[in-house]
Amino acid sequence: MLNLERLRTLDALARHGSVSGAAEGLHITTSAVSQQLSKLEREVGQRLLAKHGRGVRLTDAGRLLAEHAARILSQVELAQSDLEAQRGQVVGELRLSAFPTAARGLFPTALAALRVEHPALRLRSCELEPERGIAGVVRGDLDLAVVLDWYNKPMPLPDGLVKAPILDDPADVAMPVGHPLAGRDEVDLGEFAEDEWITWGEGEFCHEWLIFTLRSRGIEPILGHRAAETHTQLGLVAAGLGVCIAPLLGRHPLPAGVVTVPLRQRVRRHVYVVWRADADRRPSIRAAVRALRAAGERIGVGAGVVTAPPAS
Repeated sequence: MLNLERLRTLDALARHGSVSGAAEGLHITTSAVSQQLSKLEREVGQRLLAKHGRGVRLTDAGRLLAEHAARILSQVELAQSDLEAQRGQVVGELRLSAFPTAARGLFPTALAALRVEHPALRLRSCELEPERGIAGVVRGDLDLAVVLDWYNKPMPLPDGLVKAPILDDPADVAMPVGHPLAGRDEVDLGEFAEDEWITWGEGEFCHEWLIFTLRSRGIEPILGHRAAETHTQLGLVAAGLGVCIAPLLGRHPLPAGVVTVPLRQRVRRHVYVVWRADADRRPSIRAAVRALRAAGERIGVGAGVVTAPPAS
């Protein structure tokens, strides 16, 4: 009889590609990973791992068993979802992530509502950029991730995930109060061809979107500074160091010396939540999606955000 936890460890190693990556994904030590895999090798009577440089690689038998492990674990997830759905209770642990402005703008309202409505549900949340959140859901490290794409650049979504819209989030351009365009009712991106842009980190989805969008307007962007957080970007704008895109979600009062002006192109981010299809029937998943969408609707009423249709 194959041990489920050892199969889970093998699956984590196959997905992460290293013992340390598997340990981080499973929230256990590297020695615990090694012990589990050694026991699994003894159970099946075959070598599953071989040394590869400073790390390890899966043998042919290891790859074969890892493929079976992924299918077995998916079936276990489906069985757990069906049992939870039959019981009809919102219980257990739910692990969620959101990109920073969504964590700030949505999580306090949504998670507080979940705690009041479902006190037996344990909530664990963290901030993660959209790509990392999606990867965490695919790996099984997370149950839900709040992610985004832009009106002109969709976020690629792997097979096996389900998504639901939360809200559409308009974005303006933030600039110093002394900027020549600061008094306008609206602006065009093409008018910022000579400005320095304060952008996100290299390789991040939002950074790639900004570069893509400016170049599609014939602008070769001048990149001055990088910061992951909107508040940090706005602080740099206040210091006169450039301009930035400033989405409405999670935007607190602007720093002194900063103004925002809407874009003529109606730039928007589509904010949505993703989860694994094999967990679709879990009442806890459905309760969390409803809470997130309700939080999005409340933000929309108060702040002029275009919201998603009501949850069914």
